[in-house]
Amino acid sequence: MILNPASRGGRRAGWAEFEARLVGALGALEVERTRGPGDAARLAREAARAGVSRVLVAGGDGTLSEAVNGLLAAGLGNAVELGLLPFGTGSDFARALGMPADPAQAVEVLASGKPRPVDAGRLRSIDAQGRERTVWFANEVSAGVSAQVVSNVKRGLRWLGGRAAFQWATLRALVAYSPAELVVRVDGAIAFEGPAALVVAANGGWFGGGMHVAPAARLDDGLLDAVVVRGLAGARLLPKLRKLYTGDHVSDPAVCCLRGREISIEARAGEVPLEADGELAGCLPACIEVLPGALTLLAPAS
Repeated sequence: MILNPASRGGRRAGWAEFEARLVGALGALEVERTRGPGDAARLAREAARAGVSRVLVAGGDGTLSEAVNGLLAAGLGNAVELGLLPFGTGSDFARALGMPADPAQAVEVLASGKPRPVDAGRLRSIDAQGRERTVWFANEVSAGVSAQVVSNVKRGLRWLGGRAAFQWATLRALVAYSPAELVVRVDGAIAFEGPAALVVAANGGWFGGGMHVAPAARLDDGLLDAVVVRGLAGARLLPKLRKLYTGDHVSDPAVCCLRGREISIEARAGEVPLEADGELAGCLPACIEVLPGALTLLAPAS
C-alpha cells in the first residue's frame, strides 16, 4: 500500500486499527508512506519491478496520478492491479470507478472487487520555461479556469475538505477569470475555435471535487470526452455552476461536447495553464491522447 500521510486518510486517528482491518480483509500488507511530491511514482514503479502483483493507493486523485505516472512511464501499466482507497480532497476518479467514499466500504470493495481494464491518457505540454513535458493521467486534463481552481486549493483551502475546498476555490477563480482564445482539435479536425473559459479532456466523468463535467464519459471505451465551455467571463459563469455538479450543463448553449481519441488545445495568445488529475501540468499547447486498456484497476464486482 502506498499511503499519502498528507491525505485525510493518512492523518486519520486510529490508523493502526484501520490497517488491521485492511490486513483482515486483504491479507499481508506492506505500507509505504510517501515522503514528498512524486514519491508515489517511485514506490509504484519499484513495487511493479519487484514483482508485487497488487498495489493499493491510499490518498486522492493526485496520489493515484503519481502512481499511474510511475507505472506508465516505465511501461508497467498492466504489471500490477491497482486498488484505490479514496482519502483525498477530491477523489473524482473513485466516483467514476464506483468506489464508495466511506473507507470501510472501500475496503470491502477491494476485498471482493474484480480486476478491470481501464483507459488512461498521455498529456504532452510545455513547462514554464517552454520545454516540452509528458505526463500520464487516469481521470482528466483541463485548460483554463480549472487550473486556477487547482492553484487556489493548493494555496491553502485543503483544510475545508472535499467538495467545500473546490467550491470555494472555484468561486474565487471565477470572479477574476477572463476567457482565452483557444483552438480545440479532435482527432485532427478543428472542433472549436474562439474564446473559452474551460476545456476538459475527460476519461472519467467527474472533476473539481464532484463536478459531473462529462456525464457520457466511460473509463473503458477507448475515447476521451471533450467538454468546452464557451467564452463567458467568470462572473457570468457563476449562475451555471450548479449545472456542473448535476451534469445538466451539457444542454446549455454555452457548452460544446465532443469525443475522440486525441484532443489538442492551442492558445491564440498568452499563457493558459493546464491541470491533470488535480495537479498543475504546465501550459498550452497540449496534445492529449487516450491509452486504451492501459491500466488494471480493482473495481466493484457488479
